[in-house]
Amino acid sequence: MESHPTTGGHSVRTRSQHQRRKRIVQAAAALASRGGVEAMQMRTVAERAGVALGTLYRYFPSKMDLVVAVVGEEIDLLESSIERRPPGAATPSSRAVDVLMRATRGLMREPELADALIRSLIMAEVQTPFGERMTGLLLRVSADGLSLEEATEEQLDLAGSLASVWVQELLEMLRGRRTYDQIQRRIETAAARLLTDI
Repeated sequence: MESHPTTGGHSVRTRSQHQRRKRIVQAAAALASRGGVEAMQMRTVAERAGVALGTLYRYFPSKMDLVVAVVGEEIDLLESSIERRPPGAATPSSRAVDVLMRATRGLMREPELADALIRSLIMAEVQTPFGERMTGLLLRVSADGLSLEEATEEQLDLAGSLASVWVQELLEMLRGRRTYDQIQRRIETAAARLLTDI
């Protein structure tokens, strides 16, 4: 089969690079879900993804870049689930709680992975899109599709604060200090206070 460019200007080669990158990220996530970030050894990830170690480093120069990619993949999954089934609650705070508790359930299906990702984000030396993407998602669902670019500084602060509360609560849950119900109650309280006037 010849490799003709496809519509939109993306070549077959670009598509195969995208698929290779996805394979690497999925291999890293699978390893992290069994043994945390320590299990995400670059050589092991490369072997599991079926790529050369040099190829892996071309896509992800460091282990932290790989962790950030795995986080991005998890947020992509959450965003597509919300597009398919948007929160139907009447108030901004209830819609935000719906999204955060869905994200909590998703992450808790793989507690080792969730623990690895959250700890890595806290220690991250590289810029991670996690906080900004969660803030953007909360703005969209709670303020009728508002984007990060359109939001006021106060709206960004409110949604960002709620995202931070959620990350802290997740950490407490992973440490065994919170139950799912306790997290939900705390998120509901924080959302009601922070998003009333959003």
